Amino acid sequence: MFMNRALSAGAGDVGHTGVMSYVEMHPVNPQVRFVNKTVELLRRGGTIAVPTDSGYAIACTLGNKEGMDVIRSIRRLDDHHNFSLLCHSFAQLGELVIVDNSEFRTIKAVTPGPYTFILVGTKEVPRMTLNKKKHTVGVRIPDHVITQAIVAELGEPLLCSTLILPGESEPLTDGYEVDEKIGNEVDLVIVGPVGEAEPTTVIDFTSGTPVVARKGAGDTSLFE
Repeated sequence: MFMNRALSAGAGDVGHTGVMSYVEMHPVNPQVRFVNKTVELLRRGGTIAVPTDSGYAIACTLGNKEGMDVIRSIRRLDDHHNFSLLCHSFAQLGELVIVDNSEFRTIKAVTPGPYTFILVGTKEVPRMTLNKKKHTVGVRIPDHVITQAIVAELGEPLLCSTLILPGESEPLTDGYEVDEKIGNEVDLVIVGPVGEAEPTTVIDFTSGTPVVARKGAGDTSLFE
């Protein structure tokens, strides 16, 4: 049963606002109708909480300023926060950031996986999404069936931030807990398993050589 505040509610569990608030997706074969309805919601400007290979993330479409404001509000972030782009493939990633041959080989070797790469954005990335001083953005290709299915159907990257609540250091990992804590602040919580209970490992390429900016779920040995 698809459960969502922004769509017509049918029979099923009811969220705290009295209408449907989450959807349970199959971890191996995500239901096509659920994926399609999630994409419809995103295209209408909705914001979702989605499981990834490194905990939950909050996501919306590129250029969705209201969605960005929702993410900032939930995480209590300022305007200087660096968002990330969830990509379906390396080809899609390559349209969003400037990658030289060495960076190409390195990123290719560890993706899909729980890594975020900080690189200079191309003109395809809305300016409000880029770091205001460095014009950089984080990009990632998650190794997660549900997330990949949504991004593939959407046909463009998702803007996201790891769902780490204020005062916490680790991301939320249980969909029902996510719904309980922020379900009334997003349009849809997707319930499904996460890969790891840690945030992504962040690799910063902006200095010309890879720098481990944050150790997380991804192995850093290649970069040390």
